[in-house]
Amino acid sequence: MAPKVLISDKLSDAAIQIFKDRGIEVDFRPELGKDKDALAAAIGDYDGLAIRSATKVTEKLLESATNLKVVARAGIGTDNVDKAAASKKGVIVMNTPFGNMITTAEHAIAMMFAVARQIPEASASTHAGKWEKSKFMGVELTSKTLGVIGAGNIGGIVCDRARGLKMKVIAFDPYLSEERADELGVEKVDLDTLLKRADFITLHVPLTDSTRNILSRENLAKTKKGVRIINCARGGLVDEEALAEMLKSGHVAGAGFDVFSVEPATENPLFNLPNVVCTPHLGASTSEAQENVALQVAEQMSDYLLTGAVTNALNMPSVTAEEAKVMGPWLKLAEHLGSFIGQLTDEPVEELNITFDGVAATMNLAALECGAVAGIMKAGNPDVNMVSAPVVARERGMQISKTTQEASGVFEGYIKLTIKTPTITRSIAGTVFSDGKPRFIQIKGINIDAEIGEHMLYTTNQDVPGIIGTLGGVLAKHNVNIANFTLGRTAVGDSAIAMLYLDVALPAEVVADLNATGLFQQIRPLQFDV
Repeated sequence: MAPKVLISDKLSDAAIQIFKDRGIEVDFRPELGKDKDALAAAIGDYDGLAIRSATKVTEKLLESATNLKVVARAGIGTDNVDKAAASKKGVIVMNTPFGNMITTAEHAIAMMFAVARQIPEASASTHAGKWEKSKFMGVELTSKTLGVIGAGNIGGIVCDRARGLKMKVIAFDPYLSEERADELGVEKVDLDTLLKRADFITLHVPLTDSTRNILSRENLAKTKKGVRIINCARGGLVDEEALAEMLKSGHVAGAGFDVFSVEPATENPLFNLPNVVCTPHLGASTSEAQENVALQVAEQMSDYLLTGAVTNALNMPSVTAEEAKVMGPWLKLAEHLGSFIGQLTDEPVEELNITFDGVAATMNLAALECGAVAGIMKAGNPDVNMVSAPVVARERGMQISKTTQEASGVFEGYIKLTIKTPTITRSIAGTVFSDGKPRFIQIKGINIDAEIGEHMLYTTNQDVPGIIGTLGGVLAKHNVNIANFTLGRTAVGDSAIAMLYLDVALPAEVVADLNATGLFQQIRPLQFDV
């Protein structure tokens, strides 16, 4: 019986034809993307769901998706998909990470021009029969300083285009290496320096806990008078109320926004202000980009449904079905090791060495490497997957090497990651036990045996009495239960670590109370996708 795919958003005719040509039954019903009840009623008949941004794949919808095997997003952003619920349901979530990078970057450049020369207002005035030439005095982009927040895939293209316009480009990105900055021809700076120096600021970061409201009221106040701000990335990166006030006061000379904190944006503090250009999330809306991502999503879904091959998956390794049976737990281990590194490292990783010992050295090392790199990169970019992570890592100057060796210890095999940043060297190793569960077995050269859970706490301290009691007492005070507690040290009275597996996410108050004891050098809550 042929697989069945539902397309619930607008997708090109060429993509639909790909499904048909490959023997897949396809129903094109874009009206369902805006009718959650009708979609829930229909979804049970389908093996695959192809979407864009209108369709919301929620936990409730997935409850009705009794046959669904794959959800594929034509585009990069998957904010409209509950990936945790999909993983629990066993549904693969795919995206097409590279199809609309150029289009989005070009839109940001277009918005800069529009704001610099007040083109929309001047056009409306001229269409109205006015000739207000002196009213619309603009500024040149040439020789102006462009501050780019986020110099990844799209931000890197913006840097390249801006340099072609003879702009001076400075970039803030904690994961941008000096080598990659040199390749882009930009100056790497901290955020305060960027805010102080930039004539134009453009944002190209995902919306995460660390980037949310990155242009807050406080940070907007640090900007240069007369700055112009462009956001074609994600709503929620800028305090829109504060920006509106600064536009009215004249501190900010103009703004171009394609994304908003609430979408569809039928009202917003930025609407109807002078020299504010607003577009309805058009960053990826060109015929070329729409066609590219549509064709990619059709090919990826067809490959999976017909052969089991997985490409650009956000919640499953890209390996063959045969490999997945053996490598699944080891791939999960590689991702956990990388995630530990990523969550603890606040500066660019310049070098990564992966040691594959014993049975791990006999597996698909490329896939295991992708899993480890994806784990590292996801800390700064949640949309990264096993396919895109190595590309992003290379663009950011990360040098990756592998070492293989025969079984060298008490374990059948293990994986060890060692990274170097401009200031530190850090390592972590793990193995898979016979029960199929990954474990951390060494951190910073200290041997441990730590079960990996969704919510964890990692601490470092000098080896002194009272650490166990302090950790247990503070967590008990806040009603946080400990599922597993692992300790290790280099020597008596020397460096020591603790890894705690918790039942719930760690409240911020716990970190504050532990800091107040003065006993700990590092206190880091961790989250793992188990």
